[in-house]
Amino acid sequence: MMSIFQIKQKTSGAVLWTGSAHDEKTALDAMARDAGYPDFASLPDQLRARGIEASKLDLIS
Repeated sequence: MMSIFQIKQKTSGAVLWTGSAHDEKTALDAMARDAGYPDFASLPDQLRARGIEASKLDLIS
């Protein structure tokens, strides 16, 4: 089952990406692909150094 994730920059609180993914790693990779990179590991060090966090947003009704 896929979950909804929101990825934010820790220092500014800016939302970088929101979407569905199987887990945090695939969410981070999807965010990077949307930004034009092959995967999260390919992001420039200066972007990753600022701190990026992925939060699961699933709501239970």
